[in-house]
Amino acid sequence: MHKKILIPSDGSELSLKAIEHGVALAREMNAAIVFVTVTNPFHSTEHEPRLVVDMPEEYKRFVHDYLTADSNSYLEAAKAVAAKAGVACEAFHVQHDHIYQGIIDTAGSTNCDLIIMASHGRRGLSAIILGSETSKVLTHSNIPVLVYR
Repeated sequence: MHKKILIPSDGSELSLKAIEHGVALAREMNAAIVFVTVTNPFHSTEHEPRLVVDMPEEYKRFVHDYLTADSNSYLEAAKAVAAKAGVACEAFHVQHDHIYQGIIDTAGSTNCDLIIMASHGRRGLSAIILGSETSKVLTHSNIPVLVYR
């Protein structure tokens, strides 16, 4: 059925449960997995306009390392789940201004035919205020999406 499954992770407990479910499903279907974590890029102009020209290289490296540290730990945890189940996987950290689009773009560029992702199930005002990356992926993806709740 599905040959390659994308599973995004934000490091949350619910995301880890979606990873465990996705890995189990991939194992049953003999599918490979692509894990992704998507973060917003650092825009120095959002914080201090003069940094555009004055940002020292060491500070740029510090910001990059700071922004990627958590993402790398999320991906390592996901890869450990796949390894334990004997499922082949790849993992990517992607920076994109729109998290949902980073997920969709990664699914497309890695030829995934299914996206499995968690949903916190927010409703009402909190859903309007906080938004939902899952609902945005559902709305904009041409690839089937399985939502884990």
